[in-house]
Amino acid sequence: MALKLVTPPTTEPVSLQEAKAHLRVDIADDDGLIAALITAAREYCEAFQRRAYVTQAWEFTLDAWPNDNEIRLPRPPLQSVTAITYRDSAGTEYTMPTTDYLVDIKSEPGRIVLAYGKVWPSLTLYPAGAISIRYVAGYGDAAAVPQRVKQAMLLLIGHWYEHREGVITGTITKAIEFAVEALLWQDRVW
Repeated sequence: MALKLVTPPTTEPVSLQEAKAHLRVDIADDDGLIAALITAAREYCEAFQRRAYVTQAWEFTLDAWPNDNEIRLPRPPLQSVTAITYRDSAGTEYTMPTTDYLVDIKSEPGRIVLAYGKVWPSLTLYPAGAISIRYVAGYGDAAAVPQRVKQAMLLLIGHWYEHREGVITGTITKAIEFAVEALLWQDRVW
């Protein structure tokens, strides 16, 4: 199994203006740094929760079809499945018809389920990375991202902005770590 980001989000859950207000910065000198911290904070929080926040496209690759009738897709919430392709042992690529499967966006994580009476293709698959699923995930736009996620991001951005070098483990870093994890833990995907 492999997971690859195909199209990153076009906006961040926390805007530059929101971050600057949180940091109490009213000059433009550090805008580039703050923008980079926003992206890093989103990536950290998404990785911790194993979620996608703002709409983005992913590719999930499998070596073989599952033994049951469903494939769970990482990085919820799932918005849609773009295509399911697979390669045979000769490397010829096929696209699975959309009538052969259903997309369940209500489950967490979202999943692909075989339609009634359908089975996974039975041809001999390419030895590695034979099945590729392209899909769109995320809450939608920045306004749809939960506020506790935004607050966790702001805590990280503030900490990283104030402490640009490594910080020796102590009460400050443990307090930040605890606060961020407390905000993100509730909706962490297992």
